[in-house]
Amino acid sequence: MSPSLIAEFILLAALWGSSFLFMRLGAAEFGAVPTAGLRVAMAALFLLPVFLVKGVWADFRQRARPILLAGLLNSGIPFALFAFAVMHISTGLTSILNATVPLSGALVAWLWLKDRPGASRMLGLLIGFAGVSLLVAGKSGFSGVGFTGAGSATNLLAMGACLLATLCYGLAASFTKRYLTGAHPLATATGSQIGAALGLALPTFWLWPAQPASFTAWGALAAVALFCTSLAYILFFRIIEQAGPSRALTVTFLVPVFALAYGAVFLNEQITAWMVGCGLVIVCGTALSTGLLRLRWLERVH
Repeated sequence: MSPSLIAEFILLAALWGSSFLFMRLGAAEFGAVPTAGLRVAMAALFLLPVFLVKGVWADFRQRARPILLAGLLNSGIPFALFAFAVMHISTGLTSILNATVPLSGALVAWLWLKDRPGASRMLGLLIGFAGVSLLVAGKSGFSGVGFTGAGSATNLLAMGACLLATLCYGLAASFTKRYLTGAHPLATATGSQIGAALGLALPTFWLWPAQPASFTAWGALAAVALFCTSLAYILFFRIIEQAGPSRALTVTFLVPVFALAYGAVFLNEQITAWMVGCGLVIVCGTALSTGLLRLRWLERVH
């Protein structure tokens, strides 16, 4: 990749890494669902001008229904789940679990699209999910005799929300491949945020907090909408166009690095050796499961 594209790649990882910090600041006052609802509504507003780009509006009108549904799967539901998660577990832990998105995507593609993985990709799935299991077991307070600690059940529920969110991303990826292949990326990006905003409009209204939110909370949501959603989507699609989807996908590995750093600096969160070790196992499994790394000897044996 060119130096300018590498800079955009690092910027994208930094933006997505900061999304967990901003969600924590917003969700602390707004709650999980209003945080997600405001995020996608603001992002949709920020992205509306791209409909002026030639061909974008026409493509959106032609594929409106699948694009709007993809928005619920790819933004609305997972954003709400992650906003719930960061209210109960650290942003760094949330970001590590988010790094399992390619694992979920590979599993869904196998089951739905019959995209059967080869031997090394299958090994990657096993390694990745083993890393997730170790991470969840180590951070949930679960022992052989049950849960230990008052917040253990809540921690486990929050981590489950993260994994459910990654499953939504995996479903959205296969849905997009099946029904939105060839769609203009800007039409998909903008339309998906509109679909997510429409889907979360009523729940956001019902769960709106009784107390007025602070300027900090509003600022955090504006930042996550403008920088971590609108600008990040544009960067992501630029990288896909110039470097291909496989290389663009590797940004997932770098996101937790920034998220862990932000959490430690701004929220005084603790980074444990267990989190880092399990995160490395997950990253290795993800690299194998997506085909970014291949064990040629295993493929030959298989």
